[in-house]
Amino acid sequence: MRLRRGLAIAGVAGGGAVTTLLVGLVTNAVSNESRWPGWLGWLQEHAWFSFVVLGVTMAGLTALLAGLSEARPSTTPGRSEDGAGPPGAAQVLRSLPRDTAAFTDRVGELERLMGSVRASQERGEGLPVHVIDGMPGVGKTTFAVHAGHLLSERFPDGQLFVNLNGYTPGRTPVQAGEALASLLAAAGVPTQQIPVGDDVGAVTEARAAMWRSRLAGKKALLILDNASSYRQLEPLLPGGSGCLVLVTSRRRLVASEEVVMSVEALPPDHAVDLFVRLSGRPADGLDRGVADELVRLCGCLPLGVSLLAARLRHHPSWTAEDLRGRLMVARDRLGELRAGERAVTATFDLSYRDLAPERQRFFRQLGFFPGTDLDSHVGAALGEVPALVARRHLEALYDDHLIDEQPGSRYRLHDLLRDYARGLAVEGDSMGDHVQAVQRVCTYYLAALADANGHIVRSGAAVPPAPDGASRVETPAMESRVGALSWLEAERANILASVRQANGLALYDLVVRLAAAMAPFLRQAGPWDQAVGLHRTAAEAARHTGDQRARGDALAELGVVRRFMAAYPQAIEALNDAVTAYEAVDERRGKADALNQLGIVWYLTADNEDASRAQAEALSLYRELDYRLGQANALADLGMTHRQMSRFDAAVEAQSEALTIYRELGDRYGEANSLRDLGVVHCLMGAYEVAARHHREAFDIYLELDDREHQAYALNELGVVRRLTGDTEGARTAHSQALTHFTELGDRFGRANSIRHLGVVERAAGDATEAIRLLEEALDVYRELGSRGGEATSLSELGVARGIVGGLDGAVEAFQSGLRILRDLGDRCGEAEVLNHWGMLLLNSGEPRAARRHFDQALTLARDTRCPLEEARALEGIGRCEWTVDGPGHGVGSLRAAVTVYRRLGVSAAVDDIEQLLV
Repeated sequence: MRLRRGLAIAGVAGGGAVTTLLVGLVTNAVSNESRWPGWLGWLQEHAWFSFVVLGVTMAGLTALLAGLSEARPSTTPGRSEDGAGPPGAAQVLRSLPRDTAAFTDRVGELERLMGSVRASQERGEGLPVHVIDGMPGVGKTTFAVHAGHLLSERFPDGQLFVNLNGYTPGRTPVQAGEALASLLAAAGVPTQQIPVGDDVGAVTEARAAMWRSRLAGKKALLILDNASSYRQLEPLLPGGSGCLVLVTSRRRLVASEEVVMSVEALPPDHAVDLFVRLSGRPADGLDRGVADELVRLCGCLPLGVSLLAARLRHHPSWTAEDLRGRLMVARDRLGELRAGERAVTATFDLSYRDLAPERQRFFRQLGFFPGTDLDSHVGAALGEVPALVARRHLEALYDDHLIDEQPGSRYRLHDLLRDYARGLAVEGDSMGDHVQAVQRVCTYYLAALADANGHIVRSGAAVPPAPDGASRVETPAMESRVGALSWLEAERANILASVRQANGLALYDLVVRLAAAMAPFLRQAGPWDQAVGLHRTAAEAARHTGDQRARGDALAELGVVRRFMAAYPQAIEALNDAVTAYEAVDERRGKADALNQLGIVWYLTADNEDASRAQAEALSLYRELDYRLGQANALADLGMTHRQMSRFDAAVEAQSEALTIYRELGDRYGEANSLRDLGVVHCLMGAYEVAARHHREAFDIYLELDDREHQAYALNELGVVRRLTGDTEGARTAHSQALTHFTELGDRFGRANSIRHLGVVERAAGDATEAIRLLEEALDVYRELGSRGGEATSLSELGVARGIVGGLDGAVEAFQSGLRILRDLGDRCGEAEVLNHWGMLLLNSGEPRAARRHFDQALTLARDTRCPLEEARALEGIGRCEWTVDGPGHGVGSLRAAVTVYRRLGVSAAVDDIEQLLV
């Protein structure tokens, strides 16, 4: 693309140089009849030289222009490349909108479309994309939806409808990546699994690949409504041959694999038939000639015909002649418009002026709605009326054909009618009315979000407050977490559109508050790139207002989401900036929260000293503030860091105190998390029965909370205990279940953990080759995510597996690399494990004296850290080295000491091996 742009610019500039040269030569020839003055005379005498210089100059400019073209980054219209602008989302319906009574005729077009589909399916060919184009108001969407209903039985795997907002007034066209995210979610893909990132192009390609994979082998129907360009819709096209795609657009979108179908205005006789049917009048009671004139006056467009018929139906005393006279008056009022615009706009004007004054005002306000579809509660906020009154207005406007009905008692304006409504509204105090309407909508969403967050935010956590006057705002009933999440998903696109609108109108306080109110939902529901864009926008809005605390809140949320995306450097940067913002206004609670999150990121990257320091500082601030939930969170995270540094007693102490506080607060999530980490510590300390009990208790709570992510983490930990106690099959089952959860949820770090654990299980089961494959896969992911702890653990196990298959050099290299990382991290228990593995490799390779040195080091480390499993392994290794060097019967004391520890741990397989040797 960039090369083509550069070549195009070069061609234009080069052509300009040649043209200039030719014009100059002609001018010079003509001017020979007179002498040019001054230095121009020298140019006249040396014309060829001067124009060569000009040509070279133009060529230089050409090269510069081309270079600039190559260097200029490609951007998506309406959105910055780095995603810094307000986020967007597409509104997707999981089923087709309702068919309309306004549909008439189109027999030829329908036969052509259905015949094309039948022929392709019967021949087993891939279904071509069918593009339905035509002028506004001609009925493209109505035609596509009607055809979709007729064809739906041929596509049993689902029907999806998405409005791409190609020509929606007040809305930027939906970008392909945004549409793909919404389509994937509508198709059942967990939002955490949807690819995210800062490279818009790469993310769009990844989502498109997932979308094609999702629909592979399926027979589904997809309607892409209101497309602005082929570039916008191309990534949305399924790759499989069994899916039908119908596209509607005002433009002619051309591609070789498409079937283009133009929908024209209705033939006059068909338009008259539609008019008669919708007017509710008997055909013999209408003057056919007048009806014919009426439909011609509105261009025979179905939208205009429907509006005219509705007028006649609602005025039983009117005749068709009365309606014609009123329409002519309306056309005269719109005389400044082009003829094509007058044809349909006059029908809008006639319908609008027939409304009662209060309904006229309500209709005008609908033109200011930032979103796509709305319910009676949003209508109430826009129109400043009770929800019951708004519902009546919406139903009446639908009855008048001025709005369309959507599933779920929702409504939307046709693009032409939205434009008309906005035009009416701006005739008065345009900016003032617009700003106030957006303020009312945003205030409504803030009030509704406060209700929703009451169901989805953890017990004891801060909930973004409701706006002033929230008690006067009518919000929908949300009686459960499921209801709240359902409402949030339905309104996601509209809320994000409201943020865009508010940001564009410099309503920065509303931007900040809406972003904070949406944060809990986007944290758990994603896609996280939407959250990144939202919180970046909020941070910039807070900068405009000078509110450092709000800026800190937005940056802290940005850091949390970046952590979820495993973008750890960006998370650290955002959280450090948040700490700085909080310190500027002495906001200690915010600073503590940001430090707590920084500690988590450093824990995940195994920067244990920084993690410990951040959590200790956060804990101190929480205690000063007497904020119990914060204390519990900091203690729990500090306990995890102590455990990672092999400080097991400190880990148990911190985690037990956190567990007590969580139980006092009734925080089930916190309780389960602390139980799970206590299980990990007890497992490292060899208390396998206690560890298993903690993991089962944690899993049961996660099950109760329907938290599949943490269920997966508990399953992995339970699998480790099962493997260490000899239950290989039970371990494989637990890790496999965890892997399934993590894969479906899109958690790459958790998935890498499951793969690593399965690699260890395969090695223990005797399949070292499969173990190597799995461990190398996990290692690649850990390195990509920057997880040094995961990298070190994988290298340790990889060394063992490589040694089994005879790859001694590769095994030693893995042990050396893993040991370096573990020493940097201060993980002495992990270091002891690697030394034991390395020692056993040396012993089996005929180097018992070198092996003995490794076992001695491992024994010291294991006893210092109270890591009994590694202590037993070191004792066993020392005994076997003595047995090998000094002969049978030597090293018995070390071997029997190892048996004692193994028995206490319940590791019966190791006990059997040693006793067999001793016998």
